[in-house]
Amino acid sequence: MPYSSGWRFAVVNNNEEQPIDLSSIAIVGGLFLAYALVSGRLEGTVLTAPMIFVAFGFLAGSGGLGIAKIDVGHSAIHVIAELTLILVLFTDAARIDLDRVRRDHNLPVRMLLIGLPLAIAAGTFVALALFPAFSLWEAALLAALLAPTDAALGQAVVSAKAVPLRIRQSINIESGLNDGIALPAVLLFAALAGAAHSTNEAGDWLRFGLLQVTLGPLVGAVIGYAGARLLDTAAERAWATTAFQGIGILSISVLAYVLAEMVGGNGFISAFVGGLVFGNCLRHPCTYLFEFMESEGQLFMLITFLVFGASLLPEGLAHVDVEFVVYAVLSLTAIRMIPIALSLLGSGIRLPTHLFVGWFGPRGLASILFVLLILEEAEIPHRAEILSITVITVALSVVLHGVTAAPLANAYGRLAAQMGECEEGKPVSDMPLREGMTTNNNPEP
Repeated sequence: MPYSSGWRFAVVNNNEEQPIDLSSIAIVGGLFLAYALVSGRLEGTVLTAPMIFVAFGFLAGSGGLGIAKIDVGHSAIHVIAELTLILVLFTDAARIDLDRVRRDHNLPVRMLLIGLPLAIAAGTFVALALFPAFSLWEAALLAALLAPTDAALGQAVVSAKAVPLRIRQSINIESGLNDGIALPAVLLFAALAGAAHSTNEAGDWLRFGLLQVTLGPLVGAVIGYAGARLLDTAAERAWATTAFQGIGILSISVLAYVLAEMVGGNGFISAFVGGLVFGNCLRHPCTYLFEFMESEGQLFMLITFLVFGASLLPEGLAHVDVEFVVYAVLSLTAIRMIPIALSLLGSGIRLPTHLFVGWFGPRGLASILFVLLILEEAEIPHRAEILSITVITVALSVVLHGVTAAPLANAYGRLAAQMGECEEGKPVSDMPLREGMTTNNNPEP
């Protein structure tokens, strides 16, 4: 059957599944407490939150001491992963003001509309060259899985005031939208890669695909618009508290997902489109959205990195090969940097900026969640190899982008200060980061 995300709350069989070990929950809770106590001291250092949680997960999980038993196939883990992806797609889209993007953020528009497709094409070509056994669609799936970026892995870059606001916001906006834009490609390539092993007729695949990409966005748009109107009305009449407005956002994102799945659309695409419509139709300041992203959203994301380190990373390393590492390094460098540089030709920005923006396209949350929720459901001949390459790429990105974020942001900031009047320093409007912080050090034009 073609891939469908499915809502797993309805299919959990408690008689066949072992409960999550209580000692593992205690260990995870202790880690969150320990990190909370020192989080302020770690800000601005090379030790980022994703790096710490991946490392701890690996050491505590099956790849290390084995004291925390976290099964990536457990239904509870999948529920958390689905909720995280729904929230990330919805809130990332909701925080991006499309009118401001259209008005004065041409750099991320170029990166998304030109750079992203070129990066997927380049990744496909390199995968076919390095892995001859892969089909075209498997190579394209691998490239699409690694196309989305995660600015949170280089937090020091998007929050460093030394870096021109226009450049920080370009990285921030690209990261906020490219996971939702890449998602249809991931779903399409996963379906096509598994089609050869399916008994469905071609007409079934076509009908399924059309429903996924039409009903999903349609349901998302309707729910996003209705949710924005309802929350605006409640806020105007002082019916809803700020805290419950945040809970309302969670409800709207889940409704967009579930209703799309119920009518045959894709719930994840629905969540992304719903967030885009919601954020751009809401009239009141969306402070509760940013507060939610800073607390509950952060919790879900760090749990995902912990699960990645405990379960996915050992599985990925078990199948590691030299060609896998070569592809991972190329994915973080040439496959990303050359398409981004091509997309920015004629924009007026200088070579150091091309290199800086090209390098800071970390692979993180979206790639992990796509692997957890999409790759594991698809019947693909080289699933283990694609998973291993994706895991190695994300692991390298967590370390390399985390370590280089602060020093390169400072170095580039000093260089930018010497550029004088230039395209990089052009004033632009500000938008919040995924963590809810604003980066504004210039007045909005």
